[in-house]
Amino acid sequence: MIDAQNLSKAYGDVQALDDVSFEVKAGEIVGLLGPNGAGKTTAIKILTGFLQPDEGTVTIDGLDVLTHTLEVQARIGYLPENAPLYPELSVQKYLMMMADLRQIPQADRIVRLSEAVHATSMTEYLTRPIGTLSKGLRQRVGLAQAILHQPRLLILDEPTVGLDPTQIVEIRRLIQRLSKSSTILFSTHILPEVEALCDRVLILMNGQVRADARLSELEATSDAILVLQDKVRNIEPALLQIKGVRDVEPTRSPDGFPAYRILGAAKADLTPAVYALARENNWPLRELRRDVRTLETVFNQLATTAATEEA
Repeated sequence: MIDAQNLSKAYGDVQALDDVSFEVKAGEIVGLLGPNGAGKTTAIKILTGFLQPDEGTVTIDGLDVLTHTLEVQARIGYLPENAPLYPELSVQKYLMMMADLRQIPQADRIVRLSEAVHATSMTEYLTRPIGTLSKGLRQRVGLAQAILHQPRLLILDEPTVGLDPTQIVEIRRLIQRLSKSSTILFSTHILPEVEALCDRVLILMNGQVRADARLSELEATSDAILVLQDKVRNIEPALLQIKGVRDVEPTRSPDGFPAYRILGAAKADLTPAVYALARENNWPLRELRRDVRTLETVFNQLATTAATEEA
């Protein structure tokens, strides 16, 4: 659905994007994650044809964005961070205006309007002026206009920014419902949004792609966690003899038992070999599991690396 290759964009001396490449397959929900200023909004503006890259190419649904801009935009539903709403219009009049701008045929218009309104749960607010609605409801109006023409690709820029917890949950549920009919790319700097919604994550930092993987792959690690009932003498040298172990860090479990983080040198699972060694030596095994990093841990590690390179 999206094929972006070698995108670069600078604003004067500021390099917003630096040789960025990625793909998004049809049917995926992909989170574009990064701190403020990472280049997320610039990337989205290029994808939607509102901004030309200095270098690189983008195709959407097989069409080049630069040479087939209008055709590409007809396939995209776009909700910018600040939804383009007219506060003096009622919800119904605004959506009718957007139907005109999208050139939705008259024969299909009522059905499309009804589907968008029901999908966003805006039925009871149709006659209300947009300016009287809460921010959460205005976000839903913005989403309704974005899906009005049944786009193959839905691009959302910070869709939950400024919303309260209840409104955030509502928007998350709506995005999950919309994913049944559209490919979704949404940018955010809120980690729980990505964990709650995404199949895959793209992490941008300093205008570069620092990670591109499924969440399960990104959070996976070769490290193992070993928890014992009691202390065992000389356990660290024994663990270091296991093939693929590069280090052993003594620690304690949350409930106070002696524990060890066994760091792997590759992506192989160390737990079978650790279990065999524990059984052979009759260690008082309490827990053995493969360690899993949180998205927050991954993000912080990448941020630290990016900051070091920038310095």
